[in-house]
Amino acid sequence: MKALVICSGGFDSVTLACRLAAEGALGALLTFDYGQRHKKEIDAARLCAERLDVPHHVLDIGNIGRQLSGSALTDDIDVPHGHYSEENMKVTVVPNRNAIMLTIAFGIASAQGLDTVAIAVHGGDHFIYPDCRPDFIRLFAEMQAKALEGVGEVALYAPYVDADKTAIARDAARYGVPVADTWSCYEGGETHCGRCGTCVERIEAMTLAGVVDPTPYQDGAYWQAAVARVKACSQ
Repeated sequence: MKALVICSGGFDSVTLACRLAAEGALGALLTFDYGQRHKKEIDAARLCAERLDVPHHVLDIGNIGRQLSGSALTDDIDVPHGHYSEENMKVTVVPNRNAIMLTIAFGIASAQGLDTVAIAVHGGDHFIYPDCRPDFIRLFAEMQAKALEGVGEVALYAPYVDADKTAIARDAARYGVPVADTWSCYEGGETHCGRCGTCVERIEAMTLAGVVDPTPYQDGAYWQAAVARVKACSQ
């Protein structure tokens, strides 16, 4: 395997890149600038590519992103606070984001002779993001096999799609991921807010995995209330 990893610069995708590098299967990183407010993640992806010494492609698809309006990640809409399993998190959906990115990634992988596109979608994304779910991943891979039939063979590798973020946290420890140099927070401030869905999930996962989290958060305790609220609602 020589994989093109869709790497946002976040905890999940950087961990996947480090895992593939350790396995000798990393070919290059691909990062998208789609107009997201948390552009700091792009710098984190660049740093990851430098550390792993692999090519890094950064594509500006801002013109596309501006048409995908209505998301707190791209519009002037307050980023919701809480756990990903809460209804208010749906405002963070960027329609077809993964489908668009994967389509581009498959074209690049085929053109550059790479045999795999890797993406770090995981089970914690399923409630909010339809293009992170197992059925989507399976069907997208089938569609790309048809799209590249007779042109190239490129597989889709999504090792965490049936796992939760705790599994990613364990891999981060296993492969020596520089966690503090990854960027997850949707707010895009100077430090991680500790309150948005991705911050809450990140802290929760590392806590459950027993992994030390060196990331500075503006509010490092909020996640406990968010998790407790979700558990209370499910009872």
